[in-house]
Amino acid sequence: MAAEDKLSEKERRLILEAIASAEKNTSGEIRLFVEDVCGENVLDRAAYIFDKLGMKKTKDRNGVLFYLAFESRQFAILGDAGIHAIVHDDFWHEIKAKMTNYFTEGDFVKGLLIGIEMTGKALQDHFPYHKEDKNELSDDIVFKV
Repeated sequence: MAAEDKLSEKERRLILEAIASAEKNTSGEIRLFVEDVCGENVLDRAAYIFDKLGMKKTKDRNGVLFYLAFESRQFAILGDAGIHAIVHDDFWHEIKAKMTNYFTEGDFVKGLLIGIEMTGKALQDHFPYHKEDKNELSDDIVFKV
């Protein structure tokens, strides 16, 4: 089963709604990249995808990537320099721990929804929405097999 087949249309809608809601009150950008297998160090792969998706091109360098490899059972959260410089050292670990609780139970969607919500709150606190803000990156889920 290909990566894109692992999320139903309803699950995709829920994730996209969570991203839109999280971005509603912030200039920050959130993306989700899903594939089956991560054939290297998960953080190296996430960094490669982060760059390939152009996530370093946001005005405030406040993009966040959720990377998920279903078959490899690996995931990573990667924030750009702007957000990473502001949040406390354990911030990403706290989100990852919450998500891991759901992932361990096989509820990937709930884990993603929790992680996206937590990230959105932090982005809102540190990068509040301004009327001149625009959605700099697509909210679409990116799939790769």
